[in-house]
Amino acid sequence: MNREELIEIVTSKLKLIRTEQQYTQDKMADMIGISKKTLVQIEKGRMQAGWTTTIAICSLFRDSEILTSTLGDDPLVLVQTIAFDSYATTKTRTLGGKIWWREIQREGDYILQQNVVSNHYRIINNDYFRVFSSFNIEDAMKRLTELS
Repeated sequence: MNREELIEIVTSKLKLIRTEQQYTQDKMADMIGISKKTLVQIEKGRMQAGWTTTIAICSLFRDSEILTSTLGDDPLVLVQTIAFDSYATTKTRTLGGKIWWREIQREGDYILQQNVVSNHYRIINNDYFRVFSSFNIEDAMKRLTELS
């Protein structure tokens, strides 16, 4: 997944996210920092959200069931992975990959997995804490080797 694909997905789900959160168009537009007119244009499919708007939506609504189920992972982690090409953290506990993930390789106390929706990679430890995320398999394999 790249920036344009994420923008496209978030744009197509914006009205559902707003409805899920039970916000009016005025409230939603104010929260994400755009005009109501722009929000209406996006919701009607006449224009796409920009990268900054996409980041705001993913950040503010990272717990949205619609976003999570559509993207297969925490939306903010995907934004960070795309923005930084790779993303390392030890703060986020995961469910261990029971849904949305397939195991690629295990090395010591670490597991390399690939998301079946976005195709990005992550490394988690045996306690299911995310250690690393990337869209590049070579970077993920290198980091797995470094960790184990």
